[in-house]
Amino acid sequence: METGPLLVLAALLFAIGAVGVLVRRNALVVFMCVELMLNACNLTFVTFARQHGNLEGQIAAFFVMVVAAAEVVVGLAIIMTVHRSRRTASVDDAHLLRG
Repeated sequence: METGPLLVLAALLFAIGAVGVLVRRNALVVFMCVELMLNACNLTFVTFARQHGNLEGQIAAFFVMVVAAAEVVVGLAIIMTVHRSRRTASVDDAHLLRG
């Protein structure tokens, strides 16, 4: 399988995620867009690993998935706390963490 279409797909997924992070105000949607960008990076890592015939990209993708799982735990806890206290999930109304 050629790597060109996979890299184009990864770039498209990353662009959709970046636009979602920049445009959307709901914290959950922003969170999902970050996950979409991380998955685009994973697709790129695995594509290059397959092209070069080694496992380094797949190992990097595994570490990205581990970091993303930890991010989900911490991020959802913060979003739930803000939502319970403010009754909104908007990133504009999250002044709670300001020092």
